Amino acid sequence: MSGAIHAGNAPKAVGHYPHARRVGGLLFLSGIGPRDPATNAIPGNEYFADGRVQRYDIAAQARAVFANVRAVLEASGARWEDLVDVTVFLTDMERDFAGYNAIWAEFFPDPANAPCRTTLGITALPTPIAIELKCVAVAKE
Repeated sequence: MSGAIHAGNAPKAVGHYPHARRVGGLLFLSGIGPRDPATNAIPGNEYFADGRVQRYDIAAQARAVFANVRAVLEASGARWEDLVDVTVFLTDMERDFAGYNAIWAEFFPDPANAPCRTTLGITALPTPIAIELKCVAVAKE
């Protein structure tokens, strides 16, 4: 299958898949989290001595995940404004939805120009992150 995109300035995929794939006029991004591309650290996480997450900052993670999505879009020849659909996965919907929603409003201040969005509460993600985004954008030919 052609059209696979690997973004050098985005965090490495946690599995064996590309950051994105171009199919026709659309660009499909794999699930993208907030890990730092250079260090693999998770912004806003604080850990117990045994490595378990003690607390996290959903605002820091939301800003980082948006930066990572932007990096994949740019590596694909697309722009932030090309996003058309975003699925948001939160590991604690009750605790984090309002904070995430506030960050979303900073990045998409005009709801009429924001992408469609679905937000799901899930029990876990493959790394100790609190948020992941799955995005679809218009692909530039």
